[in-house]
Amino acid sequence: MDIQSIPLKKLIFCTLLFLNATFLKAQNTIPKVVSGRIERIENFHSKYITQRNVDIWLPEGYSNSAKYAVLYMHDGQMLYDSSGSWNKQAWDIDDVATELLQTKKVKKFIVVGIWNGGSTRHTDYFPQQPYEQLSQKDKDTVNAQLQRTGRSKKVFIPQSDQYLKFIVHELKPYIDSTYSVYSNRENTFIAGSSMGGLISMYAICEYPTIFGGAACMSTHWPGTFTLQNNPVPDAFISYLNKHLPSPKNHKIYFDCGDQTLDALYPSIQKQVDDIMSKKGYNKHNWLTKYFPGEDHSEKSWKKRLNIPLEFLLGNDESKHHDNF
Repeated sequence: MDIQSIPLKKLIFCTLLFLNATFLKAQNTIPKVVSGRIERIENFHSKYITQRNVDIWLPEGYSNSAKYAVLYMHDGQMLYDSSGSWNKQAWDIDDVATELLQTKKVKKFIVVGIWNGGSTRHTDYFPQQPYEQLSQKDKDTVNAQLQRTGRSKKVFIPQSDQYLKFIVHELKPYIDSTYSVYSNRENTFIAGSSMGGLISMYAICEYPTIFGGAACMSTHWPGTFTLQNNPVPDAFISYLNKHLPSPKNHKIYFDCGDQTLDALYPSIQKQVDDIMSKKGYNKHNWLTKYFPGEDHSEKSWKKRLNIPLEFLLGNDESKHHDNF
């Protein structure tokens, strides 16, 4: 498929409404789960970002007598219950996690689902330092591209450093003190898709002593919604080349499909894979998967969510890296 020939409207179809719809149609009730339970922190107050809900999933049998790893996930209103999401799709991570826990394929863990901020989603999730390294001309290009797709109504200024400070300095201390969890790097993970994949990548690079693993699904490497005249991918590649954490104590998962927005990703992901290899990552600490025919949706991510969960949280180290 010729990526450049795909109409812009088709490329952004799956995400055009996501920015405001997920916020405006946010659930007023606790999501329904098939197993375990949800505890909500409503409108978590932060000095760094706008207030938002945080939904914590505790597996069946959760007990203070045991210790659990922690998986922080973005776009929290799309994780558990499709009935309350804008597109009637969800990751259903409670289903996937429950099956993996029951079959003992992963160690015990809880999920901390952080709601996105609606209109602030793109600025919260867009890696800030790579953007700040752009020339003013390139920043103007990015700003124009985002305004054309309705993702920015004024000058685009990423706030992802603030978002990560919220997670690391406010939310994580609360989780560590409230729940029976391990607080060390080896048991602290972060995951997301699309822009959530970008911020997960950025988090493990910026806070390598906090996060031991990251799952970046359908990572939105373009940052905007076109590959034409777009300086963002090169900025991200340059950043990764300088800031990837040590492969000795970190694990990173990437994937993508090739339909809708995911059609933009394979060529850039190959460049990322080259950097991963050059930096010493191997099958024990890095996995990239490619899913032909899969699109950019919660339905697609749900189908393969078990793979990054087993890779990051599993006890079996014999994982294999799949090249493109």
